[in-house]
Amino acid sequence: MSIAASNTSMRVPAGFRNLLEGLAREVLREQPTNVVAFAAQHFQKLLEQREAGGTDPVAWGARLED
Repeated sequence: MSIAASNTSMRVPAGFRNLLEGLAREVLREQPTNVVAFAAQHFQKLLEQREAGGTDPVAWGARLED
């Protein structure tokens, strides 16, 4: 059973666009050979920053998007 795509409305979670733009910027700057591994390391660093009491990139990005 399928659902017609024209009847669905999807929203990007707050801050998600900013996270993806940050990843894209870093990928273009670093030019990694393995983008998936690079992305995993990138998001791990962001998670460690958040857990260390630093800034939360999702909350910060959500404020920028508003």
